[in-house]
Amino acid sequence: MARRKADSSQSLFPPRTPLSQPLADRMRPRTLDEIVGQEHLLGPGKFLSQMVSAHVLHSMILWGPPGTGKTTLAIVLAEQSGAVFRKLAAVTSGVADLREAVEAARHDLEAGKRTVVFIDEIHRWNRAQQDAFLPHVESGLITLIGATTENPSFEVISALLSRMRLLVLQPLSEENVSTLVHRALADKERGLGNSGLKLGVGAIDEIVRYAGGDARRALGTLEIAAEFAQNVGATLITPEHIRESAQQKALLYDRAGEEHYNVISAFIKSMRGSDPDAAVYWMMRMVEAGEDPLFIARRMVIFASEDVGNADPRALQVAIAVKEAVDFVGMPEGVIPLAQGVTYLASAPKSNASYLAMRAASEDAKTLGALAVPLHLRNAPTPMMKGLGYGKDYRYPHDFEGALVAQSYLPDELREKMYYEPSKRGYEIRIREFLARARAARNPASRRKPGGSE
Repeated sequence: MARRKADSSQSLFPPRTPLSQPLADRMRPRTLDEIVGQEHLLGPGKFLSQMVSAHVLHSMILWGPPGTGKTTLAIVLAEQSGAVFRKLAAVTSGVADLREAVEAARHDLEAGKRTVVFIDEIHRWNRAQQDAFLPHVESGLITLIGATTENPSFEVISALLSRMRLLVLQPLSEENVSTLVHRALADKERGLGNSGLKLGVGAIDEIVRYAGGDARRALGTLEIAAEFAQNVGATLITPEHIRESAQQKALLYDRAGEEHYNVISAFIKSMRGSDPDAAVYWMMRMVEAGEDPLFIARRMVIFASEDVGNADPRALQVAIAVKEAVDFVGMPEGVIPLAQGVTYLASAPKSNASYLAMRAASEDAKTLGALAVPLHLRNAPTPMMKGLGYGKDYRYPHDFEGALVAQSYLPDELREKMYYEPSKRGYEIRIREFLARARAARNPASRRKPGGSE
């Protein structure tokens, strides 16, 4: 497929938009006043409004969910500032296209025109491609506007990010979406105003629900629903037409992007906070978006040990059983054991004492190096090793009452160390009581009790 040349500029807003184009493209705002939403950027005295009033244009990153107006903002800002607008799509453009855009910008500058280079999905460009733009942004030869649905701090190199303004776009509100839909239905030039169609009771609510704050999805749903209505000779677009045009709401969840980590973070934190209602909601968000159920199950296994621990030793067994059940049954029925496991883990008493013990012991192991194993704990399979004192004076616990005996099991340098301090929650209450006796028996001279925390 031939790539679009970077210098093939065209009129941003042709006099009449061909009706063969998707409704969302036909209804794209042509001025800042037509843009719906993003009041935190476009309202009176806000950043973009001030920038346009001052007739200046800065390089910027537009970060936000799909359908929130990133491309539209870039086009309108370039148009209203009198700049030449050149668009590169990160998925199809390379360094050669970038060089063409830079060379074209030099010619534009000689003609007294500034150039805005818009990079859609800038997060898909690698470091070398982003580095190639850096000197031209620094020199002011081009004004760079990048659009991304991914967190720029992860995807855009810091040198480039530091030279650009970061603007965060929000999903459109229900009122915003409703405004766009009614505008498209009424517009006779670019919209559906000549169709004679009107929205039936409840139809706008269905569109808003399916849109999820995405203008493109809202208008796409409206367009298909209008076709359904016209095909059956209806004059009203009904909720049924909307549901037919949008078989299933596309939940915002990018398995490779930031929203993936946001949702899994909310899932784990909800279980940790003992909120089974929230936990099962976030679990279903992942399931409905097509997440691998075994990924969810693996996170549950980790959680069972890290956050429930010995406060409920059965939690790990439940999590492992869920993983096996999901693997054995498959989907969609596998979601049932997933839900059982999630609600169990969220409702279980919590303790991270084992996890903290692991971290503290790891730190000592790395910091102090290979401390010598006490002689009485060493294995002595040969007479020579016995002669060197290996295993000497080892006291076999089962020979003593309660299988407890005065004896140290740590290197001498760590004799007084206590890594595991059970909480006062769940089964760890019993563990705590037993360890108090065991520690006292191992070292009668020290009666220090474990601390723990509520």
